[in-house]
Amino acid sequence: MPVERAIRKLGSDISLARRRRHISQASLAERMGASLSTVRRMEKGDLRVPIHFFARALHVFGEIQALEQLLDTARDEIGLTLMDERLPKRVRSTPGAPGAL
Repeated sequence: MPVERAIRKLGSDISLARRRRHISQASLAERMGASLSTVRRMEKGDLRVPIHFFARALHVFGEIQALEQLLDTARDEIGLTLMDERLPKRVRSTPGAPGAL
């Protein structure tokens, strides 16, 4: 259910953004390289619409960076915390091995 809700909201937000910019569904479809029916289904939050069409719509609206930032690993607090928890408590040099620096 959370996935369906999120896709429906994204579709609704795309519809609102399109209408606020005074872009017709047909014009958005043309700019995205999609069919009119795909845009209509996307705006309704149809789960069968491939994600690349949502990405193309974001690109048309100048918002593609929002997609690029979704799981930015440099800012993944949970992932970074888990990695830090696995760091060794101490690092010992191996006899005869040169230091890292």
